Amino acid sequence: MNIHEKYIKRCIELAQNGFGTTYPNPMVGSVIVYNGQIIGEGWHKKAGEPHAEVNAIRSVKDKSLLKKATIYVSLEPCSHFGKTPPCCDLIIANEIPNVVVGTVDPNEKVAGKGIKKLIEAGANVTIGVLEDECYELNKRFFTFHNKTRPYIILKWAESQDGFLAPVKEINQERKPVWITNQYSRQLVHKWRTEEQAILVGTQTVIDDNPKLNARDWSGNNPVRVVLDQNNRISKDSFIFDDSVKTIVFTKSENNISTENTTFEVIDFNQNTIPQILTVLHQKQIQSIIIEGGLQTLQSFIDLNIWDEARIFVGETSFEKGTRAPSLVKKNTTKTSIKNDELIYIRNHD
Repeated sequence: MNIHEKYIKRCIELAQNGFGTTYPNPMVGSVIVYNGQIIGEGWHKKAGEPHAEVNAIRSVKDKSLLKKATIYVSLEPCSHFGKTPPCCDLIIANEIPNVVVGTVDPNEKVAGKGIKKLIEAGANVTIGVLEDECYELNKRFFTFHNKTRPYIILKWAESQDGFLAPVKEINQERKPVWITNQYSRQLVHKWRTEEQAILVGTQTVIDDNPKLNARDWSGNNPVRVVLDQNNRISKDSFIFDDSVKTIVFTKSENNISTENTTFEVIDFNQNTIPQILTVLHQKQIQSIIIEGGLQTLQSFIDLNIWDEARIFVGETSFEKGTRAPSLVKKNTTKTSIKNDELIYIRNHD
């Protein structure tokens, strides 16, 4: 590992402190080095608050050292006025002579403009250090800007014999059937705080009446996204309790939106997934967990519109019921959560 990689690695570590709190901004870390020593560090904590470079520069006690220092940043410094001033201008104003950038920003408002501005001001700029790692850090942000859709995580739990749920009994209570243990369920709630939205189909809400919030972990609740073509979901369901921002996709134009619940009309005679993703992109949603049910999950799989899958396999066996989605389990890593198995799959389309 060369000296630039050492400090960009530290930028990535710092940036990860903002996981789940920086939306719609990316996670960014910054380190300032003088004479082989770190003299300043910072990361972006929340949209509207100072960027990583600002926090790093502010943390330097002896500002005179900046004129002989190198600033490292995991993502290209911004060059435009948003909720905060351009970081490029601050670097230039402090006459920091050397700038090392992990990767270029895909946002069209930046996209190379920050680097160009720094070079024109006379800075010595190095680009593309640990680029793959910097991309991985902000895979949601990059997917959103490069593919004009959210980063899509498929998630489900299946029984040992490959079922999502047992055969439904007549007059069965509306509640989930648990396949996994309490630790796996808590992990799922942690994931919900890390992503911007969570999506389920009509039948899942009718059968399970899920809350789709993060009650078992501290953090933000995701935006609930629900498909309800024919207004089949009863209004006493948890998803209509207005406690969390909720988007309902329907074909009916007669629904009335409330403060926290928005109805979006789409054409269910056409392929619904591209329409849904277009609306979510317009609403600046950068990541989404698809939690069910079978038809919804399989639709994303069949269209090959997904980025990763997280599949729990519990100890339970159902023998019959609703089969789990069909997905070729390649590019997998596996881990155990007590008596559950968790399979991660990356989709390299």
